[in-house]
Amino acid sequence: MVFGFIGVVHLPPMPGDPLASPNTTFNSTCDFALADAEALVKGGVNGIILENFGSSPFPKGDAQNRLPAHQVATLARVAHLCKERFDIPIGVNCLRNDAHSALGIAAATHSNFVRVNIHTSTYVTDQGVIEGEAHSTLRYRSALGATNIKLLADVLVKHAQPLVPLSPRLVAEDTVKRGHADGLIVSGSGTGKPAERGVLEEVISGAHGRPVLLGSGLTFENAATYCDLIDGAICGTALKTNGVLSAPVDPVRVRKMADILLSHWA
Repeated sequence: MVFGFIGVVHLPPMPGDPLASPNTTFNSTCDFALADAEALVKGGVNGIILENFGSSPFPKGDAQNRLPAHQVATLARVAHLCKERFDIPIGVNCLRNDAHSALGIAAATHSNFVRVNIHTSTYVTDQGVIEGEAHSTLRYRSALGATNIKLLADVLVKHAQPLVPLSPRLVAEDTVKRGHADGLIVSGSGTGKPAERGVLEEVISGAHGRPVLLGSGLTFENAATYCDLIDGAICGTALKTNGVLSAPVDPVRVRKMADILLSHWA
């Protein structure tokens, strides 16, 4: 599977979320997400990843704290509609770290990949201490007969700190060799924050040939500087109207980013 330029569909707050307005409905949530997906495809992305971004604060996503059922159902509804409408790979990320729900959605909707923020090791996050569940995640994927769904795992994920200091190369090696991730994602310290080139280089050196994607902080100014290193990029904030995270996707900005990235990868 070629990853390339992946645009993010941030689902807005849905019923039951703290930031939902009194007029929010599941239909309005899905309509907003699909409009963003349409704009991403129109602008020229190679793939789309769906996130329940508007549903903060997030549960840990572990065995005791999975996503609420209505969030899983809404993500599945949007994923199904995207698979019907667009002939590009579709991915799912269940924030904060619910790989099981993401895999369930992907398997049921014939989606192509999932993102797992913490696949191995232990991190301190704003949701508390989160331990990777690689052992159960991969067995669940096998049980679903869904080994064709690629698992992309973050290395030293944003908005988190490892419980003990870890080098990017060591984390990459463990995530690939012991966690059996299909690809690695490198981000900055937070949403929209750029990754350090030195960290990217270390991750690539420990990836043992697995694809390495940029996971945050891509801008029109820095995109070309990453292209010689990465196998793909997941981009959200820079593609929104005026670069505002909460705004709708602007297809003109998507096309501008696609022209930069895809010209380097041609």
